[in-house]
Amino acid sequence: MTDSDVSACLERVRQGDEGATRALIAYMYPLVYKIVRSNVTRHGMEEDLAQTVLTKVFKSLNQFSGRVPFKHWVSRIAVNACVNHIRYEKCRPEVRLADLSEQEAHVVEALGASDEALDAGLSFAVRDLVQHLVACLRPQERLLIRLIYLEGFTIQEASEATGLNPGAIAVGVSRAKIKMRARHAILLKGNDQ
Repeated sequence: MTDSDVSACLERVRQGDEGATRALIAYMYPLVYKIVRSNVTRHGMEEDLAQTVLTKVFKSLNQFSGRVPFKHWVSRIAVNACVNHIRYEKCRPEVRLADLSEQEAHVVEALGASDEALDAGLSFAVRDLVQHLVACLRPQERLLIRLIYLEGFTIQEASEATGLNPGAIAVGVSRAKIKMRARHAILLKGNDQ
């Protein structure tokens, strides 16, 4: 949909057109689901949170002024819902080697042993290890790491999506990377014992 198509669709939704509502949901859902999936650590919660975001979007539709692109507005609602969800999750302050699967532990060992590339068969274990490391960050740091490094947002795009100033984003990302490196080092050290 183009911006003019979205504007026309929004107007029809506000007038109660069910077809326009379905079209708007179909347009928004991939974006919302992608944001939710990248920010929720427990898999299986994505669909529920995506539905919650869509509900919030429709409840707040009268507040959309059109000053920013509709996708940015929806992204901001999705990001804020994810941050709120993350705040309510209990996050363990550390990841122990014993908490990792056998494959994830192997990845930690391999990363500590050499700079060589990992076996392609361990790519899922690498992803899971990264999720463990990211899950231990504060909610805002977790969000920034996911946006910048996993979603490919620029700092400016992340600023627009979160409402944070670009300098705060750069500092937050830097601090989060330091924490993740420290946690990885703790895992490596725990493996040596």
